[in-house]
Amino acid sequence: MNTPQGIRDYLALTVTKGGSDLHLTVGAPPAARVNGTLQALESFPLDADQVRELILGTMNETQRATLDEDWELDYAIEVSQVGRFRGNVHFCRRNVEAVYRYIPADIPDLSTLGHYPIMEEICHLQRGLILITGVTGSGKTTSLAALVRRISELRSGTIITLEDPIEFSFEHNSSLVKQREIGRDTKSFALGLRQCMRQDPDVIVVGELRDRESMQIAMTAAETGHLVISTLHTIDAPKSVERIMDLFPSDQQKQIASQLSNVLEAVICQRLLPRSDVEGRVLATEALRVNSGIQACLRERKIEQLVGLMEIARSEGCHTIDDCLETLVKHGYITQHDATQNCRDPRRFSSESLASRAAVAQP
Repeated sequence: MNTPQGIRDYLALTVTKGGSDLHLTVGAPPAARVNGTLQALESFPLDADQVRELILGTMNETQRATLDEDWELDYAIEVSQVGRFRGNVHFCRRNVEAVYRYIPADIPDLSTLGHYPIMEEICHLQRGLILITGVTGSGKTTSLAALVRRISELRSGTIITLEDPIEFSFEHNSSLVKQREIGRDTKSFALGLRQCMRQDPDVIVVGELRDRESMQIAMTAAETGHLVISTLHTIDAPKSVERIMDLFPSDQQKQIASQLSNVLEAVICQRLLPRSDVEGRVLATEALRVNSGIQACLRERKIEQLVGLMEIARSEGCHTIDDCLETLVKHGYITQHDATQNCRDPRRFSSESLASRAAVAQP
């Protein structure tokens, strides 16, 4: 039987290849996700004992006990001369398996990520709720970290983060940045959010709003004059609003819609798509910036009108995913096929439609 390398070697190889994640799966070779695609790091599969040994070697006794009790574990590890990783350990058909997400040492500058100017604009907000949304692997954590870094440079105050686990490490700039880890510094997002209100925060950053209680506390915090920033696992702006509403019973949704319309400032939805001009991926986004019309739409729960209102409000910072995809196609960053696969209105990306708009744009 082939003997696998140590997990440090697999993590180092993942980083060397420019990968984002290392997968350790029973019955398959260790694999790195590089530009969205899995690449095998060995020519042979790992058996259950090999995978278990690799994973448990990264954990302390407390973490092993938590895994035995909960059957799931999120944690962070630091590998000398390689970097920092967020690990998720879980059981699959009674076998221990894991995924390790690489966390770059440096927080990128917000201006380098490919966002529209609205991201810089919302850094100047003093209160309200900002949501960054997208599927797993769409770069939400990186955008969130870059946003927090920029805010810490712009304003003097206290930024408190609640993370599970802590990923990027922030330096104190004009603001103090206090990072608290779920399970180590506080027992839950909800409890951490409640206590956070007594810690003189100006900005509250929540790694993810996962449940009704956390969402309610976050909206209340935004309502009382704090800037609250968090993430959701949703694909676009309307789905983000629907997800928030669905967290609450139907008899509370009218009240929640009214509260949300008063506190929500912006929703930034993002996806990472394969580039067609060079190796790598490019950011595609949708941005909802709340104005009076969108506020009324939220209050009245007319979610189906959001896209049309976003199109009307382009001059105020809104843009739809289709707006962004069309720009990326026009500049040759993505293919027409990938745009069609990710758009809201496929008719907009037919060859005839693209050619017609290009002709109109000519002087």
